[in-house]
Order: sequence, then C-alpha cells, then structure tokens
Amino acid sequence: MIEKNYITSGRNTLIHKMKKFDLLIVNGSHPVVIVSHRGIGVYKGPVPSKRSDAKKAYQEVIDISAIEVFGEEKTLVFIQALDNKEYKLDYSKVGTGSFIKVHQDSYI
Repeated sequence: MIEKNYITSGRNTLIHKMKKFDLLIVNGSHPVVIVSHRGIGVYKGPVPSKRSDAKKAYQEVIDISAIEVFGEEKTLVFIQALDNKEYKLDYSKVGTGSFIKVHQDSYI
C-alpha cells in the first residue's frame, strides 16, 4: 500500500497531512492548486507527469476525478491545510477573488 500525503474526508474534503510534501490538486481543465505548509494558491509551474518526478520535487499530484479520490470533478472542494485553516475552492468562481477563500480560521 502506498502512503499518501493526504486524507479524503466526506464527499469533497482533503486533509493535508505531511509538511514535507506539497499537494498539487488537479480538477479537470480548471487551474491547478498547490497546498503547502505555508498556505494555498494557484500553481503556475509544470505538473509532473510521473509519480517519481513529483516525489523528487516533494510534491504529490491529486486528481480529484480519480476513483481513489472522489471519482468525479467537483465544483466545491474543502482543504484542511497545515496552517490550521480550512480553505474553500469554488471552481464556479475561477478567475475571481472568490475562487480560493478561507472557510474556517481554525479547524482544530
């Protein structure tokens, strides 16, 4: 079994669990989002095509629509990040200030 750097919870929540690795969240044709121990943002770099390349860059690529994650593209995704905040990604608002918002300041 492969150790993952995240946990899925419910139907649309990801929990980041390893400070050493950044998560690259892919959701169809929408912008790629990066989650690090410092926060969250839109990822501008190239997405590694192989798991080994991602691991070398201390990243993990998460395809939301993959069967082992959620099985379909999502409009709303919640991310519990290591900075003790829960973020809401609203893919219906891509390109606006409401795309990535703090949902809760502290979820612990």
